[in-house]
Amino acid sequence: QVQLVESGGGLVQAGGSLRLSCAAIGRTIRNLSMGWFRQAPGKEREFVAAIKRNGGATFYGDFAEGRFTISRDFAKNTAYLQMNNLRPEDTAVYSCAAGSGLITSNMRNGAAYDYWGQGTQVTVSS
Repeated sequence: QVQLVESGGGLVQAGGSLRLSCAAIGRTIRNLSMGWFRQAPGKEREFVAAIKRNGGATFYGDFAEGRFTISRDFAKNTAYLQMNNLRPEDTAVYSCAAGSGLITSNMRNGAAYDYWGQGTQVTVSS
């Protein structure tokens, strides 16, 4: 069993930055692909970014490309999401996810992930 604990959310002004962390407990992230998803009120869950278990290839949603960066630190068993130039429309609950059987074609599919964190609120004011 893997527990994912997110932190780093909060309130920021438009144009600001936040870094979200996702600490994995119970299994090394060397064996896991890690992803971030978000969900705003009244909207469906949306893929943000992911990093593949083997090789570290990264994937981004269109809105995240060029502004967000996913990374990982094996020593800390933690994945990160650096978010720059935040916009009010980025306001959402951001959740970390992990999976061991992900392949390139399903990295953007939340249903393919095995484990989920509780989510952290990100609010961007205009």
